[in-house]
Amino acid sequence: MTPDDLQQALDRLPHGAEFRFLDRLTKLVPGQSGDGEYRVRGDGPFLRGHFPGQPIFPGVLLTEAAAQLAGVVAQSDPAIAPLRNLKLAAMRNVKILGTAKPGETILLEATVTARMGNLIQAHATARVGTETVLTAELTLSGNQ
Repeated sequence: MTPDDLQQALDRLPHGAEFRFLDRLTKLVPGQSGDGEYRVRGDGPFLRGHFPGQPIFPGVLLTEAAAQLAGVVAQSDPAIAPLRNLKLAAMRNVKILGTAKPGETILLEATVTARMGNLIQAHATARVGTETVLTAELTLSGNQ
């Protein structure tokens, strides 16, 4: 994959800049797996109240970042047309094992484990350095 291919896959995210928790893709096996990064910049309004004086990246947004990467992986499959209106539909076995602070980079991995019609299942993890901060089984749903 070239850097342009990776950027085109990232551009398939439907989210606006304010709600994109994936800065770049570092690896993509189209339709199968991918790695990405998100740097916690510290200027997000959610950090002011989570928690005052000791901001941490919310666990629910760690899950959202993992789902965004899973969506990019799934939508990049050259053999399957992208689904419209792809959204996070279900979460199972989500474990928030740590957190990220402003200035830290979250390293994300997602693997598509199954597809059936308009449903996509994926396994995802997030790390900060060598510490795993999230593991999750995610289901995405869209329209054909």
